[in-house]
Amino acid sequence: MALASKQPDIPPTGGFTDAEEASSGEDMSKYCRRIAEQAKVAARKLAGVSTSIKNDWLDRSADRLQHRVEQVLEANRLDVSQASGMGLSPAAIDRLTLTPDRIRSMADALRSLSKLPDPVGEILGGGMRPNGLQIQKVRVPIGVLLFIYESRPNVTVDAAAIAVKSGNAIILRGGKESLHSSSALVSILEETAKKSGVPEHSLQLICTPDRNAVGELLQLADCIDLVIPRGGESLIRRVVAEARMPVLKHYDGNCHVYVDEHADLEMAIRIVRNAKTQRMGVCNAAESIVVHRSIAEDFLPRMAQDLRAFGIELRGDPNVLQILPDATPATEADWSTEYLGPIVSVRIVDSLEGAVEHIERYSSHHTDAIVTKDIASARRFAQGVDSAAVMINASTRFNDGGELGLGAEIGISTDKLHARGPCGLQELTTYKYIVTGDGHVRE
Repeated sequence: MALASKQPDIPPTGGFTDAEEASSGEDMSKYCRRIAEQAKVAARKLAGVSTSIKNDWLDRSADRLQHRVEQVLEANRLDVSQASGMGLSPAAIDRLTLTPDRIRSMADALRSLSKLPDPVGEILGGGMRPNGLQIQKVRVPIGVLLFIYESRPNVTVDAAAIAVKSGNAIILRGGKESLHSSSALVSILEETAKKSGVPEHSLQLICTPDRNAVGELLQLADCIDLVIPRGGESLIRRVVAEARMPVLKHYDGNCHVYVDEHADLEMAIRIVRNAKTQRMGVCNAAESIVVHRSIAEDFLPRMAQDLRAFGIELRGDPNVLQILPDATPATEADWSTEYLGPIVSVRIVDSLEGAVEHIERYSSHHTDAIVTKDIASARRFAQGVDSAAVMINASTRFNDGGELGLGAEIGISTDKLHARGPCGLQELTTYKYIVTGDGHVRE
């Protein structure tokens, strides 16, 4: 695999040894088949690995990450230096960039996962039948995961950690924009896996930037049990169209905050500010504010002043423009746009039902919030809005694996099956029935 001329002292893993090896479709096919078959073998072994081994790997990896901060940052600087030439947006470059604090957060997430219960082997149900058969419904790993993602090297660590802790082998296919960073991180994870006794090939990184690798991997349903794409809509639609195995996905994060007629307006200002500005280039940032008409004249000027201090452009409907004449007129497209930047759409509605109707029409069903002091309004909103997460008097930014106690996440699903919302350890498992008899035969 050809990387930039200056590379960190970390060998790429799971990739081609030179550019010629990647030159033919036949070689690519064989390469992807080999990676998938190695993962399948590893998954069988990993399903029986003890919790203590997996936790030791997580703790070792956390320590090693913090000891190798400069090495990881060196690799990341190479990626960031090339980002503008790849046409990445400011939001994408922000997601790509690692800092000592972000690496520390990655290490903290590993330690948090280590402390969480191991889901593998959990008894979900069962009992004794009248004929004496003992029934157990047992949680088991899914098997082999293919994780395809863009721009965010920290996701490399989260995904690998959650997969292995839940007993799954994982094939990581990051974007070319984060190739140096991901290679550095996976090298650390592989090194600690060997020391902890985690089976070889439990985690593998596809190091070629060739897009054909994705197409080849998506055909290998005999080896890969689930594919999880995490990135832009075009990536996800391609995966959905080509995959021969189930796909766990979300297309975008058009998240709303509804400020109810019964809202505490100071609370609403804080929540809107945090939901929109705490980090704009992420899927759980608010992109649209919906306001009840009865409090709009009081609330909107205060909200606008607050958001404009952060450089936010407001795009409003005609009713909003009457109150905020310097706002930009919103188009129909604005209501369904995930901006991932300093723009927010604003609409005034006449009722809670109007807010729910607007959200159900335009939301991506990722995360939607209500600010209200009225319990009945909160309940009606939570029942009416069919999103993966509904927040009551809390920022949309809390729809996150770490914030919800999952340790970390491999993605936030807006699907309804088999998992929804942040996908942590339990969401990467399935179950099987174990039936124990004593010479039983069916009459």
